[in-house]
Amino acid sequence: MKRPFAMLAATGHAVPKRVLRNDEFVGMGIDTSDEWIRERTGIRERHIAGEGETLTSISAEAARLAMKRAGVTASELDVIILGTASPDRLLPATAVEIQAALGATRAVAFDIDAACSGWLYGIQIAEGLLATGGYETILVIGGEQLSRIVNWKDRNTCVLFGDGAGATILKKSTKGRGILSAYMRSDGTLADLLHRPKGGCLAPVTPEIIADGSHLLTMAGREVFKNAVRSMADASDRALDGAKLSAADIDLMIPHQANIRIIEATAKHANIPMEKVYVNVDRFGNTSAASIPIALSEAQEQGLIKEGSTVMFVAFGAGFTWGSMVVRF
Repeated sequence: MKRPFAMLAATGHAVPKRVLRNDEFVGMGIDTSDEWIRERTGIRERHIAGEGETLTSISAEAARLAMKRAGVTASELDVIILGTASPDRLLPATAVEIQAALGATRAVAFDIDAACSGWLYGIQIAEGLLATGGYETILVIGGEQLSRIVNWKDRNTCVLFGDGAGATILKKSTKGRGILSAYMRSDGTLADLLHRPKGGCLAPVTPEIIADGSHLLTMAGREVFKNAVRSMADASDRALDGAKLSAADIDLMIPHQANIRIIEATAKHANIPMEKVYVNVDRFGNTSAASIPIALSEAQEQGLIKEGSTVMFVAFGAGFTWGSMVVRF
């Protein structure tokens, strides 16, 4: 496939109404503080889904905005891909529920689970589908409701994550716009460093599992940090090499918004100054698969991405999974 073949035609994002600030954790009985969280993560607040706000509803809201900006109707959607690690239900896929909410009756819809790398994986799958010639318009969403699967008694995880969705419309490339390079990797030997130990078919939910919280997300923070920095550095190199570009050619880098220290380390390795790195982890926390598309949508709204801009994306998530992409807008 000769690149660029597929372009990101439009984006949109949506988040729950409720904002949970760092200082509110103390009132929830969690041994932490605003200063402790900000110094270690860069996070000040995050959005948490309330009653009636589902992954389907938030994702559909983000999708409608992206569709409006692209001038695309629901009947024109050929495929809907949702990257998520926190679906509304284990069966069926949340993507089909988004399809129903949008009224996209002719679209193929499915979920993928690559955790924080989910949107990047979804974009590359969509590019391949467009290349077959059988599809014209594809909606890729990264969406999460991680507040439903974190342990609200564990300060090492519950302070990190937030809810939200980002959506992107992909079409065939025009005028040299589109994906210049893409890279994906995974390493399942490290899966237990960031996972939900129980609650799946291997260890179905029981009252005992609910009581001890082993169906919720758990993380070996230091090891995850080291692997994230190493893998995102590798992915940055691969993206630039694949596009035959240097760091000086990148107008904006949008990394997965996990932790400000990881973001800074990745930018330093890639030799991209922080003024050319988009950061919103302070306002949204880690929204996993939603983090890059939310940041992309915001960057476009703020006029940071113009026609001809070259943008690099890089992500790392549970699995472990990681990936990168360079796109010309």
